[in-house]
Amino acid sequence: MSSSSARTPSEFTNPNLETLFTAEQIQTRVTELGAEIARDYVGRNPLLLGVLKGAVIFTSDLVRAIDIPLGLEFIAISSYGAATRSSGEVRIVKDLDVPIEGRDILVVEDIVDTGLTLSYLLANLRARGARSVKLTALLDKHERRLRDVPIDYLGFKIPDAFVVGYGLDFAERYRNLPYIGVVINPET
Repeated sequence: MSSSSARTPSEFTNPNLETLFTAEQIQTRVTELGAEIARDYVGRNPLLLGVLKGAVIFTSDLVRAIDIPLGLEFIAISSYGAATRSSGEVRIVKDLDVPIEGRDILVVEDIVDTGLTLSYLLANLRARGARSVKLTALLDKHERRLRDVPIDYLGFKIPDAFVVGYGLDFAERYRNLPYIGVVINPET
């Protein structure tokens, strides 16, 4: 075997990742969340608002697990850049394409960390005249919370560790992993 064909670990078998939640655990929980949301919003037409980019996979799976009429929209906000910790400065990178006045909004987020980004977003949506604004989050890293943010529908609580996979990234890598893993050495 020549040196040019030497294999390096794929992102799926990276030795710097430790599995936190398997693909099966995630899908089971997403199905449960979808049923809970459908039950709570029966007779209404909520607008699910996926937060790009990290929540896109979670949003896609969740939408398919909710068995009632609903709308789907995306917004991109940023407070991380390429870092592993939030900068605390929130920017709307891609705004909504539809008005939300009088709508029931269900924000779909990948992870709630410090709460600064979500606190800003939820207040912004309320100020736009939404009838109701609730939050569903795949992950809650409560140990790092600086601002209280109520999570109405939660996938999993996690420790204060940097996680990737199932849409979450480290410098735009690992989003395509079917599981969620802890990055053991995030700076390498």
